[in-house]
Amino acid sequence: MSTYRAYEVTGAHDFRLADRELVNPQPGMVRIRVEACGVCHTDVLAAEGMRADPSAPIVPGHEIVGVIDAVGAGVRAWHVGDRVGVGFLGGHCGECQPCRRGDFVNCLDQPQTGTAVDGGYAEVAYARASGLVRIPDGLSALDAAPLLCAGLTTFRALLQAGARPGALVAVQGLGGLGHLAVQYARHFGLRVAVVARGTAKEVLAKELGAHYYVDSAVADPGAALQELGGAAAIVATAASGASMSPLVTGLAPNGRLIVVGAAPDPMSVGTTDLIFGTRSITGSLTGSAIDNEDNLAYCLMHDIRSMNEVLPWTEAPQAYARMMSGEARFRVVLDLTASA
Repeated sequence: MSTYRAYEVTGAHDFRLADRELVNPQPGMVRIRVEACGVCHTDVLAAEGMRADPSAPIVPGHEIVGVIDAVGAGVRAWHVGDRVGVGFLGGHCGECQPCRRGDFVNCLDQPQTGTAVDGGYAEVAYARASGLVRIPDGLSALDAAPLLCAGLTTFRALLQAGARPGALVAVQGLGGLGHLAVQYARHFGLRVAVVARGTAKEVLAKELGAHYYVDSAVADPGAALQELGGAAAIVATAASGASMSPLVTGLAPNGRLIVVGAAPDPMSVGTTDLIFGTRSITGSLTGSAIDNEDNLAYCLMHDIRSMNEVLPWTEAPQAYARMMSGEARFRVVLDLTASA
């Protein structure tokens, strides 16, 4: 094969199936035959032209799982035939100041997969070796793909919370991120409360491991969490700053509101709600490649799985639209193993 197929986006929402030239990977990089790619809300950055140069074609997708079929010069730890994944952070440089201090997530020279560099809506992807995640035996490509971003994001947020076993932790939202956060939190030995609007997801929340359910349509979520003793941490997954704002008062002393849902609108918080109780609000940006290996190992050990709708990759534009509709339950994953 001298070419491969990929879905490019130019401008806003202009998907086109294109033939790309198959080239050897650059030094320090590998070439991957893609088997599965998750469709994530962050794909809007590419698909809706929310990047530096929307006129340049880009391949979206940053929950990539596949098999290495070529290795660039200088790559020593990875080999042809290895099962690997690539997440949103496409590999740290190892040379900038954050990297030299071991803060690989905040590397100043790290490509954002599917936004700054081509991603996984394609038969082939290229990636830095430093961004590769080893996929363990026992996890299929379709199961592993959404765990590389949605899973890692909530896994790391809960680790960042540092809550003791038995402490109350709330998960705001029960969508693509939230339904995984509940599973992690329960297996961390935490008391789990889900905060969501309406009662439609209450049964599922309990099935996933939640102990409590707060309907924010009829109750003040902050007051409801205080009635349960106050949350040591709240993981905010819904993409709405307005819905996050009332959560702060639900925190216990020294509690943290950890924001992982990227919202277009700002949050509003009273300064005294932070000062009295020594509460804090922080963001959490996914994790490093080795963090992702810990994440996948934990998921495999505790049978944590994403609830997926699987579509053939040739229906990538429809899969993206399905994700954007908010009706998917709960992640959409592209299957490339049956591509024609």
